[in-house]
Amino acid sequence: MALIEINNLVKVFDTQKVLAGVNLKVVKGEIKVVMGPSGCGKSTLLRCINRLNEPTSGSIFFKGENITQPNIDLRALRQSIGFVFQQFALYRHLTVLENVTLALTKIHGINNSEAKEKAMYELSRFEMATHHDKYPAQISGGQKQRVAIARALAMDPDVILFDEPTSALDPIMCREVAMLINKLLEDNVTILCVTHDLVLARQLSDKVAFLDNGIIKAEDTFNNLCNHHPDQQVRSFFKHGNQNP
Repeated sequence: MALIEINNLVKVFDTQKVLAGVNLKVVKGEIKVVMGPSGCGKSTLLRCINRLNEPTSGSIFFKGENITQPNIDLRALRQSIGFVFQQFALYRHLTVLENVTLALTKIHGINNSEAKEKAMYELSRFEMATHHDKYPAQISGGQKQRVAIARALAMDPDVILFDEPTSALDPIMCREVAMLINKLLEDNVTILCVTHDLVLARQLSDKVAFLDNGIIKAEDTFNNLCNHHPDQQVRSFFKHGNQNP
């Protein structure tokens, strides 16, 4: 059984249909990468999965349960679905350590000492423990990404959603993030990542799903998408990438 199964997902903002019937599955322990042109609905797809955006129609099953139902406990759902935002979403007035412990104490109800121990463990995995008393403005973009990942992992989620994880980073940091995400795969962490970055996608997954005009148009290996897919637009995207990410 898929950990996440999306069926005919539609999302309309006013009169604009951003998602027009998305079908996608994510299996436990895999990295699923979704790519597509700017404005194709990649970020909206992620935000529908943890209900930051309300789906207009269709269904999303998470661990076998339809999470688009109105009686779903959103707080419990978001504890199980980690989210690493495009701009990291760290609290500027909190230290690195406080950014990671906040949800542990406020949502999980863990006492301060246990929360700090858990947070320091996750930060140490990403070589950020020595920076625990710094504020976000005092660390680099790559380090902020590490903290955001540590914060998501500290909640022990079943899956982590990554929204354009390299969009704010330079090429060196992009390679570092790819290594970090692949490290999570070694720990059997399930990941759904949306990106415009062809290099990152190649480094993360053998197969990629192509989202365009609100639907998944293709899901295959890079080689097939670049060279053998019958749709010339798909071939062009995977050869040249999105020129305006």
